[in-house]
Amino acid sequence: MSALIDGKAAAARVLAEVGSDVLTLKASGIAPALAVVLVGQDPASQVYVRNKVLRAEECGIRSLEHKLPTETKESALLALIHSLNADAGVHGILVQLPLPAHIDETRVLQAIDPLKDVDGFHAENVGGLSQGRDVLTPCTPAGCLRLLQDTCGDLAGKHAVVIGRSNIVGKPMAALLLKAHCSVTVVHSRSANLRELCRQADIVVAAVGRPRLVDAEWLKPGAVVIDVGINRIEEGGRSRLVGDVDFDSALTRASAITPVPGGVGPMTIAFLMKNTLTAARLQHPATGLPQPSVENPA
Repeated sequence: MSALIDGKAAAARVLAEVGSDVLTLKASGIAPALAVVLVGQDPASQVYVRNKVLRAEECGIRSLEHKLPTETKESALLALIHSLNADAGVHGILVQLPLPAHIDETRVLQAIDPLKDVDGFHAENVGGLSQGRDVLTPCTPAGCLRLLQDTCGDLAGKHAVVIGRSNIVGKPMAALLLKAHCSVTVVHSRSANLRELCRQADIVVAAVGRPRLVDAEWLKPGAVVIDVGINRIEEGGRSRLVGDVDFDSALTRASAITPVPGGVGPMTIAFLMKNTLTAARLQHPATGLPQPSVENPA
């Protein structure tokens, strides 16, 4: 039987670490603060923002919510971001995606100060990650890496296959695994011999948004599986969430696997808090506190 990788328990450990470090930072006179910007009334985004604010409060991080109507002009959103960039009391800025269609998402993300970019989406942080520089890293891949390190220990020399090449998960996940000294293969919709490539992997990270795409036939016996997918399907007259991995099938082949829900999801928010703490420390290097290594989130 596969071991379940408990993302909720791992996230709780990360949040406890962050809370302890926040107390240390506050003792030096710095109170980490996260500004969350939500444009529109998307129900899923509202839930995500509420959960992020709750986790921030649990860690002792001050949260500043900015809720804007759907019709907000791009210029007004950019003006808000510029004001948050200039506010020394704000250490992290998160603009909840997706944005309304009339707003250029790339232009908005590029407007955020890279040192306050706690999502790790700014081009300077993306490029810095690929170069191995000390930058803020996207939360979901960072959380996945922590789960892998907690499960496998030293990752050096392992063969990892990342299924999906998105800017949010696939590409930064590959970069983090390379930093951990894995041999990395990235496969996607245009790849040939997908199953054969996955069967070679010690580690499989599935992040394509295809319900139950990966089953036992894709896996090498003993592989460790991280399922990033969150897909809502109708089954048996009920709506339920499933991952990109056929969980029941994969259980027969994997040595360890994340469930959906309860696997990667909690780690994403936990690492948002960790990134906010890291951003605060990077913006105040004169505190005398050890500077964080954001390139290795373990």
